[in-house]
Amino acid sequence: MRNLIITLFLLAPSYLIAQSSDYDVSSYLTKGRKAPNTYYIGEAWLNAIIHDDADLGHNITKATFRANSTLDWHQHSSAQVLVIVDGEAYYQEKGKEPVILKEGDVIKCEKDIEHWHSSTKDNDVTYLAFYSGEQPTTWTEVLTQEYYDKVAEKLKSN
Repeated sequence: MRNLIITLFLLAPSYLIAQSSDYDVSSYLTKGRKAPNTYYIGEAWLNAIIHDDADLGHNITKATFRANSTLDWHQHSSAQVLVIVDGEAYYQEKGKEPVILKEGDVIKCEKDIEHWHSSTKDNDVTYLAFYSGEQPTTWTEVLTQEYYDKVAEKLKSN
């Protein structure tokens, strides 16, 4: 036991040195900043994991929405991919029926397609959004609480 403690004591400094570097490391586990309540209902946090990276050409944003929160209708100048990492979401494209997305689901919304996504009525949601660095979002129409509630009721009964 004494030898194990001595070995760990000797190796610990090398671990700390190995972890300090010139790499730019971020984490999608960071909650992010509380989003200004401009184009949504409820509470949301955003973590711009990778933003405006010219070499990559894409942004990666983590978004967390409390239950009963929703974005307004919007569209993007590039395709957007949503990866649900925790919770449940509603998703709908204009002219199509809404669906529930669950942890592990991945959905692609083509560019210039008007859509909205949100947490469900009873569950928070966290997702990663992948999209290009072009003008990312054009807000098109307010999604009302009344419409959101109708979608929630409809999907609850399915």
